[in-house]
Amino acid sequence: MTFSISARCARTGEFGIAVSSSSPAVAARCAHARAGAGAVATQNITDPTLGPKGLDLLACGLSAQAALERLCAEAPHIEYRQLAMVDRAGGTAAFSGSRTLGVHRTVQGPGVVAAGNLLRAPSVPDAMVAAFLAAPDEPLAVRLLAAMRAAVAEGGEEGPVHSAGLLLVRDVAWPVADLRVDWHETDPIGALAGLWDRWAPQMDAYVTRALNPSGAPSYGVAGDRGQ
Repeated sequence: MTFSISARCARTGEFGIAVSSSSPAVAARCAHARAGAGAVATQNITDPTLGPKGLDLLACGLSAQAALERLCAEAPHIEYRQLAMVDRAGGTAAFSGSRTLGVHRTVQGPGVVAAGNLLRAPSVPDAMVAAFLAAPDEPLAVRLLAAMRAAVAEGGEEGPVHSAGLLLVRDVAWPVADLRVDWHETDPIGALAGLWDRWAPQMDAYVTRALNPSGAPSYGVAGDRGQ
C-alpha cells in the first residue's frame, strides 16, 4: 500500500521524505519532518499522530532508535503500524508490526531508511537505499526522487500507485518543499518529479521573501514592476 524513503543530507543538514501509495493523498498522512529534529514516516494502517509524536521525541534529543522504542511502547495498536525515522545525527530506526500488510521490508543505510508494505518484491527498499546512496553529491530531493524511481523499476507495490509526495526541511521553521500529487491515474512519481523541477529554481527565492522581503527577487507575476 505504501513505500517511502526518509533521509538526512550529511552536507546540508536537510531532512526529507518521499512517499507513494495506491491510496489518495498519502503524503498528508505519512510524511513528517521538522528542521533540526528529524524525519518520521508512519505508514501501513496509518496512525498520523505518530509522526508529530516521533518528531517531539527527536527534538528532545533522543536518537531515532530510542524515539522508536518509546513510540512502540506507548502507541496503541502498534502491531498494525510501520515506522521509519531519521535523527539529527543521521541515525536511523525502523519498525514493522506483526500485522503489516503483504510483502513488507525496511532497509537502513547511512542517514537513510526505506520502508514498504504490500510490495511486489522484498528487494524494493534495498533498491531505494542503493539509488539514494549512489549519488551523494546531488541535492537531497534529487536523491529521494531517484530512490522512488528505483522502487518502481524494482516492482513497486503489488498494485498501481496513485499518489506521491516530497517533504523537505532545512534551516527555517517551515518546510521548504511540501509537494504533493494527491491523485494521478498513471504516474504520480513522474508527476511529482515534474513538480520538483518547477519548484526547485524558485525555492530559495521563497525563503528569502519570507526572511527578507526587501532583498528578494521580483515576483515574476503579472503587474509586478520590481517595486
